[in-house]
Amino acid sequence: MSAPRTLPRAPSIILGAMMCVSVAAQAQPVAPPAGDQAALPDLDPSSEMAPLPDMEVAWPDPLDAAEPAETGTAATPTPTEAQAADSQADRRYRVAIDGLSGQEGLPPETETSIRTRFRTLSALEEGKGAGNTAQIDRRARQDEALLEQLMRAAGFYDADITTRIEDESTGRLAVTLNVEPGALYTLSAIDLPGIEQAGGDGDELRRALGLEVGGPADSDRIAAGQAALKAELGRKGFVFAKVGDPKLTVDHDEHHVALAMQVDSGRAQRIGNIVIEDRKLFSAKHLGRIARFRSGDVYDAAKMDDFRRALIQTSLVSSVTIKPVATANPEVVDIAVKLEPAPPRTISGAIGYGTGEGYRLEASWQHRNLIRPEGGVTFRGVLGTQEQSLGAVLRRNNYKARDRVLTGQLLFSHLQENAFEARSVTLAAGLERQTNIIWQKKWTWSYGAELTASKEDDTVKATGAPRRRQYLTGALPSSLSYDGSDDLLNPSRGYRLAARVSPELSLQGSAFGYVKAQVDGSTYLPVGGRTVIAGRARLGSIIGASAERIAPTRRFYAGGGGSVRGFGYQKIGPIDVNGDPAGGRSLAEFSIEARVRFGDFGVVPFLDAGNLYSAKLPTFRNLRYGAGLGVRYYTSFGPIRVDVGTPIDRRKGDSRVAIYVSLGQAF
Repeated sequence: MSAPRTLPRAPSIILGAMMCVSVAAQAQPVAPPAGDQAALPDLDPSSEMAPLPDMEVAWPDPLDAAEPAETGTAATPTPTEAQAADSQADRRYRVAIDGLSGQEGLPPETETSIRTRFRTLSALEEGKGAGNTAQIDRRARQDEALLEQLMRAAGFYDADITTRIEDESTGRLAVTLNVEPGALYTLSAIDLPGIEQAGGDGDELRRALGLEVGGPADSDRIAAGQAALKAELGRKGFVFAKVGDPKLTVDHDEHHVALAMQVDSGRAQRIGNIVIEDRKLFSAKHLGRIARFRSGDVYDAAKMDDFRRALIQTSLVSSVTIKPVATANPEVVDIAVKLEPAPPRTISGAIGYGTGEGYRLEASWQHRNLIRPEGGVTFRGVLGTQEQSLGAVLRRNNYKARDRVLTGQLLFSHLQENAFEARSVTLAAGLERQTNIIWQKKWTWSYGAELTASKEDDTVKATGAPRRRQYLTGALPSSLSYDGSDDLLNPSRGYRLAARVSPELSLQGSAFGYVKAQVDGSTYLPVGGRTVIAGRARLGSIIGASAERIAPTRRFYAGGGGSVRGFGYQKIGPIDVNGDPAGGRSLAEFSIEARVRFGDFGVVPFLDAGNLYSAKLPTFRNLRYGAGLGVRYYTSFGPIRVDVGTPIDRRKGDSRVAIYVSLGQAF
């Protein structure tokens, strides 16, 4: 690198104010020269003054700074043409900031914030690394002022910023802003005049501010504290509270800053009624079911935000306006709600092909508010190699209570799997408490009733002889789940437990009953900053009837992306003499994987094990193992999963490789 080169400084013009100077001249009678009286025109006192000569001043050009002024004395030598051309030629440059890293009192996150904001607002960065010397110099001086402001915002009121511009051996210029942060200013006093109006809530409001005497006078923290204080006032019922702008008094000798924010809490309010402007979507009664507050409760801004999100979650609303409205009672506010409806109908379709499944064409039509309120009806049809079905589903959200869903289904289907072929008609209804990405719940449950009439073809396991039987099956399925994980689609810590029980009565020749039960558990353990060790176990059992007597569609099966990866769907467990899956009465599955993340991508080595058994309880013998590697792409709504697995103890008929693609982790 060559020695520093000094660029010519362009003149800086600061317009602090614009002054208008008005000069008034008093008219005095003046005698004209002899013989010229007739030439004098009549003067009109209302006419405009003629322009005064030589009163216009040209706006200075930065490139004219080196030109000599005409003073009547010897002039400064004029730059040569080569010098002028050099000053106007574009040069490439790079920008760097020195002096921020490793400074005492400057946390890494603050440094990162300063650098990020500088890149966003910098004139040098906006210039895209090119300009003539005058432009580069002017941008550098603008960035000096910008960086000084950013340092002041971080609490360094005495920061000194200088610029160094050098030629590099590559022909580019290196523009370096050197920072001497100086002392970090700290808060010497925090005054909230008017906070005493809040009464006993004053101490909690001060804690919500999140600022302490002796802490850094960081404008970001102060602004965050102001927002937190206003939010806490809203949670305490002070609907119309006002928080003034921060006022800072800086003591440069002691490196202290005194903070004051005026607080006008007003009176705490209670909730009156929900008032809706348009009843096209929901009634006030239904809105009351969705809201987590009741009439007479203390107003809580956080619950209003939850109310707004819940209304958007219905997918029937495109925008929501919720505001408190004063009533005749000075201590009560009504909640005014204005809803803009979203399109209620959806038409969707999908087409696909899989080596193990053949083709599949699916289409559906949905009206999300056909049966008000929130009674969505979906008609869905599937045409494929293994499945043909046509059905209607009713899903009524927020039924009688928040997050409670009433479901009903009528389905005509034809399934042709390796294990069986079944033609069935199903009528089902249920009630459930749901979880979703926005509100991930600890406890969820479901219960319902199901009636299925089916004609099912399979083979006699011992002989392989084909057979066809008709079943009429009634079931009362129910489930209870606990979710102690930290994320619905991408958990990194915690655990989950789920139990499903379905007492069933079947009529095939004669009536018989049995109970089908399944328990699932998974756990997640973070290791370091990038890796999560995840494990899963599943146990299932059918008690009360033999596997041969139970309808093939009601038995357990194993293998596939949600089971033991590396094997195809239904490819694990007992088989008949033809090598086709026969299903089982009990099930055992285990999985362990390491989820290693690198930014938006990750890799997941995994090992799965499992098997089916004809006995009513799993014996854990002869487990089949599958291993492989997965790839994850992490999006804002969850990871996209691609897993490639292979059987470790591959047998005749098992595929060498199986690929699975889905949204979310495997478990």
